[in-house]
Amino acid sequence: MSEFTPKHDRIPDEEWETVVRNVPIVSIDLVVRSPDGIVLGKRTNQPAKGEWFVPGGRVHKHERLVDAARRVASEELGVEVEVVEALGAYEHLYHEAELDGVGGKHYLANGFVVETDVGIDEMELDDQHGGLRAFVPAELPTDLHEYTAAYLQDADAVAYPTDEHL
Repeated sequence: MSEFTPKHDRIPDEEWETVVRNVPIVSIDLVVRSPDGIVLGKRTNQPAKGEWFVPGGRVHKHERLVDAARRVASEELGVEVEVVEALGAYEHLYHEAELDGVGGKHYLANGFVVETDVGIDEMELDDQHGGLRAFVPAELPTDLHEYTAAYLQDADAVAYPTDEHL
């Protein structure tokens, strides 16, 4: 049992701007396997606005990565998940951010493959996504955002179509 309790408070806007301007953000990104396929969300905010992207979010202070993966799935999709595979750390650099004048965003994202028995029609849409869609692995778009494609290519638990299979 850890002696630390995760801090789950929202970071005030002014402090969040300071964080985004000055340090990489430690985050979790999830390749979600559901009975209907791989779940992607159409992003409504920067970065990657308008892209089909994996669900994700920042890691809270004193929160273990696996716990963050479960929390993000609950907050972004309204589902409980089982962690199937840890994909490791990825570095994501964006020129854009939801804040003006901060010089983009820098993430140190930790990728996980997770699984749920909840179908896409039962998932809850959060305010960061304009829609959710489940893709059968063989029919995943090959023109996905490069960071989403990297997770799918690296996941042993997902059969992502690559150029060599087209």
